[in-house]
Amino acid sequence: MGSRGRNRGRTQRKHFKDKRDDVWKRPKSDPSLDLNNPGTDNPAWQPFAVQNAAFDEYYKAQGIVAPEEWDVFLEILRKPLPAAFRINSSSQFCYDIRCQLEDDFMKSLQAEAIEGGEVEAIKPLPWYPEKLAWHSNFSRMQIRKNRTLERFHEFLKLENEIGNITRQEAVSMVPPLFLDVRPEHYVLDLCAAPGSKTFQLLEIIYQSIKPGSLPAGMVVANDPDVQRCNLLIHQTKRMCTANLIVTNHDGQQFPGCRSNKSIPNTREEKTELKSSINQLLFDRVLCDVPCSGDGTLRKAPDIWRKWNSGMGNGLHSLQVLIAMRGLALLKVGGRMVYSTCSMNPVEDEAVVAEILRRCGGSVELVDVSNELPELVCRPGLKKWKVRDRGVWLASYKDVPKFRRSVILPSMFPSGRGFDDQNNVNQRHENGDNINSEDGSKQVDVPVASCDDLVEEISNFPLECCMRILPHDQNTGAFFIAVLQKLSSLPAIPEKSINKQGKLDSPNNEPPENLSNQAFEDNNLEIDSEDVPDGKLSEAASEADASDDKPEKAALEPGQCNECEEHVLEQPQAPISTEVDSRTAGTKRKKQMQGKWKGVDPVVFFKDEIIMNSIKTFYGIDESFALKGHLITRNNDPNHVKRIYYVSKSVKEVLELNLQVGQQLKISSVGLKMFERQTSREGTSVPCLFRISSEGLPVILPYITKQILYSSPVDFKHLLQYKTIKFAEFVDSQFGEKASNLMMGCCVIVLRQDKSGSDPIKVDSSTIAIGCWKGRASLSVMVTAIDCQELLERLVKRMEMEEGTSVRENNGKADELQDVRSSASNGEAESMTD
Repeated sequence: MGSRGRNRGRTQRKHFKDKRDDVWKRPKSDPSLDLNNPGTDNPAWQPFAVQNAAFDEYYKAQGIVAPEEWDVFLEILRKPLPAAFRINSSSQFCYDIRCQLEDDFMKSLQAEAIEGGEVEAIKPLPWYPEKLAWHSNFSRMQIRKNRTLERFHEFLKLENEIGNITRQEAVSMVPPLFLDVRPEHYVLDLCAAPGSKTFQLLEIIYQSIKPGSLPAGMVVANDPDVQRCNLLIHQTKRMCTANLIVTNHDGQQFPGCRSNKSIPNTREEKTELKSSINQLLFDRVLCDVPCSGDGTLRKAPDIWRKWNSGMGNGLHSLQVLIAMRGLALLKVGGRMVYSTCSMNPVEDEAVVAEILRRCGGSVELVDVSNELPELVCRPGLKKWKVRDRGVWLASYKDVPKFRRSVILPSMFPSGRGFDDQNNVNQRHENGDNINSEDGSKQVDVPVASCDDLVEEISNFPLECCMRILPHDQNTGAFFIAVLQKLSSLPAIPEKSINKQGKLDSPNNEPPENLSNQAFEDNNLEIDSEDVPDGKLSEAASEADASDDKPEKAALEPGQCNECEEHVLEQPQAPISTEVDSRTAGTKRKKQMQGKWKGVDPVVFFKDEIIMNSIKTFYGIDESFALKGHLITRNNDPNHVKRIYYVSKSVKEVLELNLQVGQQLKISSVGLKMFERQTSREGTSVPCLFRISSEGLPVILPYITKQILYSSPVDFKHLLQYKTIKFAEFVDSQFGEKASNLMMGCCVIVLRQDKSGSDPIKVDSSTIAIGCWKGRASLSVMVTAIDCQELLERLVKRMEMEEGTSVRENNGKADELQDVRSSASNGEAESMTD
């Protein structure tokens, strides 16, 4: 094999030497590559065909809208989706951003809206609390390409990158609102990437939290795809939270993490691990499952040409298993939201009905349609049909025997299975051509008209589900069901699990024994026939909010970069049904720390010398607990570069995870609090670790040393010039105090009052940055984009305080322009985070 590889290499080098033409490469001047100027001169460009006869036939027959609404529904569905975004309620600039939208952009963009035939340019979503979510009547493409909207586009990009806003489809914001999350709740986002809903959940648990304190609750965000986990981490990193764990598991096999205290632990574990919980259960679960995604047609028009009814059929089993796993991990009395961005009842109401069927009376469907009165929702369907290979099926008895591994009883409203012999007799009566020996011959099923079928009606209160349709409030489409867990789930008898690991319940009768155990450790496989390959993609719509971000994770083939939801694209390839060899057929073995392939270990930081040096150098108050709350991702204590801080709730989960053999595959956890200084000066300072920008807001109220309070003028100059010598500060006393600090990291706090009192009381409006005190100067350790954002906010606050605007004060406008230019170009050398 080695020789073949070498020969191939020589051949390739020979081809390059001979300068053979690359038939796949086109010159940059090729006009067919210019997608920004579509038209007759661009023969390669073709608009998306926004129609599909199969789509029309399917949804007309399902009756998702009244016949008189169909034309309006289809017209809206063919139009581009307006942009929407949400203000981060936990941001210290939340109020400033909302005022800027109301007082600036609503007025400045109005002329552009009137020219385009719209009544309003931007407006708050009427159903979202406190005007924190906004809707634009311009599409994302218009915002990016229209020069008049350029300032608005730059605003969205900057604030999204900082984390002050999140660009997110309006209907995607709805499910977290129905979870009724409180700060003390443990929340599981079972299919989380790209992370906009996770970010929203974190915002909710951080509501009403004082600076320096952390919520009692936490969020576990999970996704089965490694690359989308990276995207999830990038999105949630903007939140700067110590209350988040990102995991990488298949949703239907998420670990239960049940501690068995009878198993002896190592001596170290006995003394160090003291988690107060012995099983990982959640108060709230968000189950936004992978789906066919036809609710996202407005922002992903390529789905039009790919759509077929088999896409939803192939995902039904997986969706049921993921939802059941979510319910098994939910505490009794807890609430779970099941949602999709699909309009297909096989993925929506049929899944909810099967959940209720399997759970018996242990779960109820909750009607929450009145909780957001201004959100236009329609009730769920009580009846629907299944379509398979061009044939309409009203009930399971109409399914040919050779298709029964694909079309399941749970897809129909009644959920009833039928005895095979009864079906054979029925087909004899109907004159079907059946092999008389075993009845196994494939039969020719007559193609019946949809109107000729006798419809089944579900006996569950599926009208409590909610359907959001595009033409009601100019949005995408979405399906939401809220489930309340009343008692432990029924156990699954061993005989009801077949050889393939699927639930085998012909009549779908719920078992009698009540227990969650059956759902906690069984690695159930899913039906592999007609299910797309395991790259069940949730495309990262909001990821393209930062159009030029290099950090955005590469998407798998088949993933749409325009859609935020879990959108499936290739309905014919089978999904992998491989089971982890560590868990298949045997009791789960204890997973040793750091043994997950390709994942850094989670190690509690215990170096007392380093911790004491940090506490002494920064004068950290004893009330701020460091011991037991610091972790690293490196087993070697001598080469730790970053130290992360975790909340009490996350600490307990990590300890439990170690006790049970590290069943959780953790991709990201903790808030980066300290970072080793690697510069030449940094190696000679008393403390080798500096405070990171992400962790500064949490630890700021507890710092008593290496902290200074600056006037607005000197603070603004620091952000503008990045490095200032001590003698060059406007406030000479401040420069003298800075020169007297110990060499190393320090914190500069903006003193907004004019009293000059030190220290000041830290609250939600306090602005602080990390700096480096050198031999002769003070240097900012903040990224250029953070400097730009802080400068913008400072200038706007100064304008509000003085009651003037930039246009009325040309001098201030020039100063602001200089400030913005220096921030974006990075004119002065800086030590960035």
